[in-house]
Amino acid sequence: MKLDTKAMRHLTAEDWRVLTAVEIGSKNHEVIPTPLIESIAKLRGGASRVHKSISALAKVGLIARLKEAKYDGYRLTYGGLDYLALHTYASRKQVYSVGNRIGVGKESDILVVADEAGAQLVLKVHRLGRISFRTVKSNRDYLRKRHGGSWMYLSRLAAEKEFAFMRALRGEGFAVPEPLSQSRHTVLMEFVDGFPLRQISEVPDPAALYADLISMILRLARHGLIHGDFNEFNILIKEERETPTPSAKGKEVEKAEEREKKREKVTVTPILIDFPQMVSMDHQNAEMYFDRDVNCVKRFFERRFHFVGTQPGPFFKDAKKTVGKDGAKRLDAAVEASGFSKKALKDLEAAIREQQAVRGEQAGSEEEYDTSSVDEDEDEDEDRNGDGDGDEIGGHDQEEDGEGDTETDQEAAQRLGIKSLRITSDS
Repeated sequence: MKLDTKAMRHLTAEDWRVLTAVEIGSKNHEVIPTPLIESIAKLRGGASRVHKSISALAKVGLIARLKEAKYDGYRLTYGGLDYLALHTYASRKQVYSVGNRIGVGKESDILVVADEAGAQLVLKVHRLGRISFRTVKSNRDYLRKRHGGSWMYLSRLAAEKEFAFMRALRGEGFAVPEPLSQSRHTVLMEFVDGFPLRQISEVPDPAALYADLISMILRLARHGLIHGDFNEFNILIKEERETPTPSAKGKEVEKAEEREKKREKVTVTPILIDFPQMVSMDHQNAEMYFDRDVNCVKRFFERRFHFVGTQPGPFFKDAKKTVGKDGAKRLDAAVEASGFSKKALKDLEAAIREQQAVRGEQAGSEEEYDTSSVDEDEDEDEDRNGDGDGDEIGGHDQEEDGEGDTETDQEAAQRLGIKSLRITSDS
């Protein structure tokens, strides 16, 4: 679904309070009874004021009434959850405007956003369940066993897990985007000026890049981790061009061919992204996930760059022996100790594996995702089409966690888009 933020500036403090009440009620109800919404919101205007806000929220698709419900009530939509997350970032002074959608994954959307200073950031919005939304309607028992039965709960778990692993990896010096904040089903991170490996037609030194990626897999293993989806879709390539400054005399005698050669000297750095499916080296299926990550790299390099490594492996049994060695911190244990429970990990892993089974990609992604299927599989009452490019997200004050939102309406932010990147055709 596309994120349209135009309605945010028109929501009143009462509207935000009612929307928050629906979110609170959704923890124990799939459809929140209207009297419960009234009880949680506790507006001064009573039931009439609550109904006015409910009407306003339903009109813009932030909540929805189910036709088959046995009682009068509403459920929170992904659009409503999006607004609550964005409002939290606005309250923290972390996000001021929302720009273009720059990526669409099978379980997430990637957006360019900006802070009050205009600095570009990336907002990842997890949307577990959307590509199998119709399928999962017949599998409600699966969800009801898990925290009230909601894909939104699982999307929140995905965001929490991703943020926790990104902080842990960044702290150990891994090449991952800097995680800045997390709210509900979203993660705010730095903007990386790079592009996916799948869009690269050639690199200066395939052998060197291959070695870097295999080394990254092995380094993750030393810290007790397996990425679980280590492929060309989840590796960004950041280019750094060397521009030497020759002396004045050198400029006179330097040949055109040598100048061109120097100009074309490029260093590429792989940046790893997407961590909700990451598992421990102690996982019962660890060897399968490890081998799959290694084979994904090997297949891609052979297919795209016609490069085949001269050495076999690496192998899981050898990587297992290196876990925790040479002072490597066990990051799997650190993340679990930080408060991410085993139950939450199991819930999320089960959901992710089900998603992979639905799309028939147990061996990893091989084709570019067709974004048209997203809109087809979205719930009709959740689909609020509109690009929202460059829209500021300030609105009326809202009481949130006991504190008022100090963000006020301002003139529309400058239309924000991603700067042009060199993109090559897929082969």
